[in-house]
Amino acid sequence: MRKPIIVANWKMFKTRDEALFFILKVSDEVPLIKDVDSVICAQAPLMRCLIKRQGDNLRIGAQNMHFADEGAFTGEVSGPMLKSYNVDYVIIGHSERRAMFYETDDIVNKKILAAIRNDIIPVVCIGEQLKERENGLTNTILHNQIVKGFAGIEGKDMIKIIIAYEPIWAIGTGKTATADIADETCGYIRKMVGDIFGNLVADAVRIQYGGSVNPNNVDELLSKPNIDGVLIGGASLNPDHFIYMTNAAMKRVK
Repeated sequence: MRKPIIVANWKMFKTRDEALFFILKVSDEVPLIKDVDSVICAQAPLMRCLIKRQGDNLRIGAQNMHFADEGAFTGEVSGPMLKSYNVDYVIIGHSERRAMFYETDDIVNKKILAAIRNDIIPVVCIGEQLKERENGLTNTILHNQIVKGFAGIEGKDMIKIIIAYEPIWAIGTGKTATADIADETCGYIRKMVGDIFGNLVADAVRIQYGGSVNPNNVDELLSKPNIDGVLIGGASLNPDHFIYMTNAAMKRVK
């Protein structure tokens, strides 16, 4: 049984005081870490205050990292910097990074390798645009992102990686892929992983769905066999919603 993982992506929201209010409210309300991985991916300035107050069952992640361990890269954050704060997870390849900051599959690959090198678990986002789905290109797009993004990664490291399927047309739009469509696509991703790394790795790797996830659809999404968790954007900014969605994952455990 793959352990469910619920990841909040705060994007560029919350001041320090708002972040403190949030974490003090949710820390004692999320499930035990032996049952569910509950993660908040926050901005770099918030890392220290959140990690000091994360509790036993909550983990803090980053939203981005550079592929170099150090260098003249103004404004960037490196893997060793994140690790020095005991950051456990990092989101890599989010569609907003790909679209707004021109991150290619090659850059995504370098970042994944850097995360592994620094013992940080990458949450790797892949997904298609609406026109690509309408033209029947979803599997082709995902195939290319997987082949290029995970190039040079060994099976023992692939098992640790979280794959987040985020159809771009569903991010922040209020549109959500139906649970059946999401499960079917996550199943294809698992098959692709199996073709490249073998069935044992495919059975172990955890695949999330992301894209306008909220308390109204999370239960159905998490009921599907190929969906091992969710990557949550806007709905994760509400502490009560985050608590509900982390505890919804317990239904996969029972």
